[in-house]
Amino acid sequence: MPEKEVILTLNGLKKLEEELETLKTQRRREVAERIKQAIEYGDISENSEYEDAKTEQAFIEGRIITLEKMLRNARVIDDNEQKDTVSIGSTIVLKDIEGGDEEEYTIVGSAEADPAVNKISNESPVGKAVLGHSKGSIVEVHVPAGVLHFEIVDIR
Repeated sequence: MPEKEVILTLNGLKKLEEELETLKTQRRREVAERIKQAIEYGDISENSEYEDAKTEQAFIEGRIITLEKMLRNARVIDDNEQKDTVSIGSTIVLKDIEGGDEEEYTIVGSAEADPAVNKISNESPVGKAVLGHSKGSIVEVHVPAGVLHFEIVDIR
């Protein structure tokens, strides 16, 4: 079964590479030192420091494997190109037709999505709805609560 392609902006690629480098160098060393110290306390069968450090080590190793897989399957998109239609990497302003509120979002691949900073996935309901549309388009977004309508006010 082929692995899923991970769509990233150049900025997102750099962040993942930096995280991987930090985990492989700094974090691995820190956890190894914690394990070494915990072993020095003696009996490891009832040593909570040892168990905590081993759990953290497993998490770090799992994250390293995940990041390496994502980077191996990455497709970097050019998010600086001026576009007439919404695509991955576009920053858009959406106006809620009913409420009149405007929000700015950046459409990114699922690996970079962070709704807290208005980076939404191309696989999310809003992301799917706006892809391929141009400025001035009215789009329908199907959500569990029903259907929302937005106007694409701007694309950058």
